[in-house]
This record gives sequence, structure tokens and C-alpha cells, in this order.
Amino acid sequence: MNNAEFSELAVFASVAKHRSFSRAATERGTSGSAVSHSIRSLEQRVGVQLFNRTTRSVSLTDAGAALYARLEPAMADVRAALDELNLYRTSPVGTVRITIPNSMAPFVMEYVVDLLKRNSGLKIEVVATDALVDIVQEGYDAGIRFGERLSPDMIAVRIKPTFRFIVVGAPDYFEQFGKPATPDDLQKHNCIRYAFPSGALFSWEFQRHGKTISVDIDGALTVDSQEAMAQSAAYGLGLAYIWEARAASYLKNGSLTRCLEEWYPPAESAYLYFRRREHQSAGLRALIDAMKA
Repeated sequence: MNNAEFSELAVFASVAKHRSFSRAATERGTSGSAVSHSIRSLEQRVGVQLFNRTTRSVSLTDAGAALYARLEPAMADVRAALDELNLYRTSPVGTVRITIPNSMAPFVMEYVVDLLKRNSGLKIEVVATDALVDIVQEGYDAGIRFGERLSPDMIAVRIKPTFRFIVVGAPDYFEQFGKPATPDDLQKHNCIRYAFPSGALFSWEFQRHGKTISVDIDGALTVDSQEAMAQSAAYGLGLAYIWEARAASYLKNGSLTRCLEEWYPPAESAYLYFRRREHQSAGLRALIDAMKA
């Protein structure tokens, strides 16, 4: 097998994994037209169609699925063999793809940046989204989220940032409407709601004397960003339930103040999760070590 034939197979494996020519092009650092050309060349060489293509989707034919099932383990062995060369380097080389909740990204990027500064040959691709992501299906090496309850083929490692939810409002708002004394009083207030990409609303949770209370709130504004919640609260619209770190600058300049402090839940840990497998790339190991609590 010559270099061109091996390259075509590597492109095929990438398209098959992502079910997308554009994602494969991004992963390989090339253009979509170059990926299409490689696939056409491979199909002409082997004499069968490997993908069904429409304007909206890419799927494997039966022949393509059979080839991918045999090829992917071999490609994984090749990647593992190349990655083992990191044992002979002073710092890891390679690319790590991770997905992070959009609202959490600002608080974990300092660890990513520090890792990259210390390892010039390492590359990290970060996709920030609050949508639920199947990291295996989407081709990520790892993801970050709250909670360590995952499927059996996943491993979760607690990482450094912790997050505590607090309730805040503008001084002018409290002057006009007063401060809630208990979570039940939130029913009388305009609360800024957070919606997930699925449309589900985030409920506000509190804890006191070991008892957890979940409150379904209502309000005039619903957003999908904690920063938008903080800004809207600072403008005097209503109350926001946000991470303490997100509110820090607003609390410092006095545009927001706290309420219900004795009801705040304890800080939560975030987890880096990744697929349980025999070989773990040096780049992913370095990321885990950098972020592990």
C-alpha cells in the first residue's frame, strides 16, 4: 500500500466516524473538496460505493460499513503506535477534542491555556455547547459536565473548578420589591429563567438543614446564558440563580447583591469524562492531569 492509498483510507475512516465530510475536513485540517476527492478516488479504486450522500446527510453503504468495521481497529492501532512515540518526547504531541458546557467554559479555559503554554506540540479543540453530546458518536476525546453517573464504558474524573449557585438581584429591584426570606417567596418575584437547548427549564434548588428544596419559578425573561441572566438582573429586571463565580464582578461593583444566603446549596464538582479504553492518548492524559482536582 502506497502513501496515497493509506491517506484515502484515513480520510474514509474520518468521514465514516463523523458521518460528515465537513467534520472530517476539520479533523484532518484540510478542505471539504479535498475530502470529497479522496473518497471519490477510493470508491473508484475499490469499485464500490462506500457512502450514501444527500444534501443533508452522509451514511455508510453496506460495503462502507463492512470496510469501516474492519478498518477502524487497524487505524486505532496505528494511532496508538504513533502516540506511543510521546514516551520519547519531553511533552505530548497530538490533538485532543473536548466538549464543555457553554456556561462552564470561561471557568475551565485557564487550565486548558496553561496546559498548551507548557506543551508546544499539543493542540486542543474545544466546542462549547449546552446540548447533550455523545462524545463517542461526535468524535470527541472527552467532555465536561456535572455529575459522575455515566454509562459503564465511561470514566469520570473530578476536576478543579467547583461551582455554587446563588440568588442575586439589583439593589434597585430589592428596594422596590423587597428580598425573599425563603425559597417559597420566589413565587412573588420576577425570576429570570434558564432554558437548555432542548427547551427544558432549569429549576432552582436550595438546601437547608440537610433538606433539598426544588422551586419552579416564573418570570418575564427566559435565556440560555448565565451571563445574560447576570446582566438582566443587574439591569433591575428580576432575580437570577447563577454561579457565584459568574456573579463575582457584579457583586464587587455593587450592581448585584445576594439574597437567600442561608439556603444556598453546597458547591458542585465538575467532571471530565472519557471513554474507557485500553489505550489513552498522551494528550488526553496530560489534560486529565492538568485538570484533575
